[in-house]
Amino acid sequence: MSNSRPFVLRRSEIVVSPERLSMLGDAIFAIAITLLALDITVPEGLRDAEVPHAVRELLPAIGAYLLSFVVIGILWLTQHALFQRIATVDRSLLYLYFALLAVVAALPFPTKLLSEYGETATATACYSGAIALSLGFLCAMYVRLLAAPALAVPDTDPEELRRTVRRNVLHILVFVTAIPLAFWSPDLAKYWWVLVIPIRAVHRTPAPAVPSAPASAGEQPGN
Repeated sequence: MSNSRPFVLRRSEIVVSPERLSMLGDAIFAIAITLLALDITVPEGLRDAEVPHAVRELLPAIGAYLLSFVVIGILWLTQHALFQRIATVDRSLLYLYFALLAVVAALPFPTKLLSEYGETATATACYSGAIALSLGFLCAMYVRLLAAPALAVPDTDPEELRRTVRRNVLHILVFVTAIPLAFWSPDLAKYWWVLVIPIRAVHRTPAPAVPSAPASAGEQPGN
């Protein structure tokens, strides 16, 4: 009779602070934005008369760069707002954040695909899928804070987290539904992305109230 016991992987503690994890994210976001601009180049040795045509040829690449710059900027701002609510990082938050950073680091590829083959369904669907994935991982981190309130800072409002989750779910739906739409009309799928703007306007998170200044020692509350 065998005395062997099943192998059990011991759960190690996650010894990383939210601040250090956010610093890693800042570096990844900065590198991703930098890589976006590397594809905006013109051939060397052009004659003066050929330069305007070369610049016109760059317009799709410039448009894709600006679009991804805005997307990455919004993702960066959103993840910073998220980390302001995180007090402790557990294994689930760590894995979700690494998955988010993996998608962000890869965003220059669908951006290049969109700039060179933006009229195709494949390029449009790949870009939509990349944005949907990044938003999905961010949304999952907010859901994790709702499921484990002990991970959040003490003054975190659960209703505010729920509002953020609802808004992110609507954003994800826009980009997910754009994927099959791209195979019918890539141009219409791109216009479909614009729905994110009114969604953000309607579901904008209200600014926190500014606390009133305390009354001075010689001033009475009724005066």
